[in-house]
Amino acid sequence: MKNHAVLLRLAVFCLAALPATPSLAETPVAKATFKCQAERTIEATFYADSVDLKLSDGRAMKLPQTISGSGARYANEDESFVFWNKGDSAFVTEGPDGTMTFKDCVVEK
Repeated sequence: MKNHAVLLRLAVFCLAALPATPSLAETPVAKATFKCQAERTIEATFYADSVDLKLSDGRAMKLPQTISGSGARYANEDESFVFWNKGDSAFVTEGPDGTMTFKDCVVEK
């Protein structure tokens, strides 16, 4: 019993001594602002497996990366909102019919 108490104290000490570092998934790998048709914009912060978006219509969201044949595709759970990115271009589709709501988006330079 005494050995268990010593081991428990040692484990707590070791955990407390670990540096507080964010996980790799929380470290941005890139940021971009896309200018789209109709004076719309998308601010995107890319992570290893997700993207944070700020849209010019006031919406903000975090989307997980999903399967894509080409480029990068990010979607909400029911896929009613999809952000597509390939190189310096991007677009957004929304709704059950996949209406393109942010189109002809290119990286602002």
